[in-house]
Amino acid sequence: MTAPACAVCAKKPVAAQYRPFCSKRCADIDLGRWLSDRYAIPAVDNEETEDTGRFAGTPGQD
Repeated sequence: MTAPACAVCAKKPVAAQYRPFCSKRCADIDLGRWLSDRYAIPAVDNEETEDTGRFAGTPGQD
C-alpha cells in the first residue's frame, strides 16, 4: 500500500502530525483557501413557499 500524497502539493508523503497535508505550510495554504472563500459548502436557499408564504424549512404556527 502506498503512502497518501499531500492534499495541497501532492508531492510529499503525508506526515501524521499534519494529515492530510505534508507540512504546516500546506495546512496553512488550505486554511487560507477556506478563509478566502475559494472553497464553499453548497447550501439550500431559503425561498418562500408558494402555498404558505413562509420560508421553506421554518416551523409554522398552526
